[in-house]
Amino acid sequence: MPPLPLRLFALFLALGLSACDDAPRFTKAEPGEARSGGSATVRKTDQNAFSLPSANLPPSRRVDFSVGNSFFRSPWVIAPSTTTARDGLGPLFNTNACQGCHIKDGRGHPPGPDAPNAVSMLVRLSIPDTPAYAKIIEQQGVVPEPVYGGQFQDMAVPGVTPEGKVRVDYTPVPVRFKDGTEIELRKPSLSITQLGYGPLHPDTRFSARVAPPMIGLGLLEAIPEDAILANAAAQARDNNGIAGRPNRVWDDAQQKTVLGRFGWKAGQPNLNQQNVHAFSGDMGLTTSLRPFDDCTDTQTACKQAPSGNGPDGEPEVSDNILRLVLFYTRNLAVPARRDVSAPEVLAGKNLFFQAGCQSCHTPKYTTAANAAEPELANQVIRPYSDLLLHDMGEGLADNRSEFQAGGRDWRTPPLWGIGLTQAVSGHTQFLHDGRARNLLEAVLWHGGEAKAAQQQVLTFNAEQRAALLAFLNSL
Repeated sequence: MPPLPLRLFALFLALGLSACDDAPRFTKAEPGEARSGGSATVRKTDQNAFSLPSANLPPSRRVDFSVGNSFFRSPWVIAPSTTTARDGLGPLFNTNACQGCHIKDGRGHPPGPDAPNAVSMLVRLSIPDTPAYAKIIEQQGVVPEPVYGGQFQDMAVPGVTPEGKVRVDYTPVPVRFKDGTEIELRKPSLSITQLGYGPLHPDTRFSARVAPPMIGLGLLEAIPEDAILANAAAQARDNNGIAGRPNRVWDDAQQKTVLGRFGWKAGQPNLNQQNVHAFSGDMGLTTSLRPFDDCTDTQTACKQAPSGNGPDGEPEVSDNILRLVLFYTRNLAVPARRDVSAPEVLAGKNLFFQAGCQSCHTPKYTTAANAAEPELANQVIRPYSDLLLHDMGEGLADNRSEFQAGGRDWRTPPLWGIGLTQAVSGHTQFLHDGRARNLLEAVLWHGGEAKAAQQQVLTFNAEQRAALLAFLNSL
């Protein structure tokens, strides 16, 4: 068998990658490339691959991880209950446990045609912005629908009416490659039925969002803000049609506008606030940072339902539980890459760069020295995201703004771990609403700033497509 560079050269020729192309040429794996999460990287690749603590987390600190894990996985119950540490679910909610959406800490999916509830897909609601709502927009990023609020909740405790039912139907969208191969995408259509509190505002905007995977969130939080802003500045200088922008969002604790980095539109500034809003919107649980039930003024039964707050007004999720869940979510490790030196994977990596995908899916960072957890500091990581907002075109638009994100804007999602989606989550449904049934469909939905990359991929032949997917599945 010829040495690796010769085998790669032969593969490049077979895939039509000539030496005169401008794209970078990777003939071997980069040093440390398999360790996507730096020293925190774990090696497991089975169904529990997303549920492990950072590999460099010492035994003395794994106790808090395990306790946080128990609060993340175990169901909350209706108040009043003898289980006082976990009561207060609802009155309106989408699931009774964090794990209900992030199954095995992985990716959610849209509901099937016969599903009684959406569960791991949420529907955000809002109405158009006007100057009269300036303060609400500053602090919430949107104007919530007046009756149903900012998130549609299709489950409720006894005695309270659920807000309704969510259904997703699909229309086929054919796409043809240059070599004549045709595949069929599916365009989703969202239906909200059985409304429990009367009609929605006539100008209501909807945005379906599946639960994203939980891995590496603490490492993303540890990326220096300057590095994220440098991505935006570099893209502006290049002036090649890629123009990522940071979102600027409200920090509930600091009571000021800061950089956003979490959520499909980078609408949350940090993991603690992300967790707090999930407890509130997804499960109807109060915290010291968000001490009110997620009921609107017209939902009187919701407002009058029993609370799980303590006798002295302690929130349903105590500060200690919130701390433990934060520690858990910060330290869910990123699995190592597989087959980084395989010729097909390296060829696919070259095609990824040739198409310009790395312009938004920034491969590498070094985390800050002052990261929230010492194990996450000074790590060379490879999330493949710039954490910026990009116009992704009309095909993916939800036409719903969120702080400075427009209706066609989405934050570049990290790609690390994406090849283990089937193993962990039991499906391969991608993008913000799960419309793509595999990675190739996800690529072909790219438009707007990513249109040139999508058009490049459409020129790939079968061998090139297989190589690109081999690279993506190695992440």
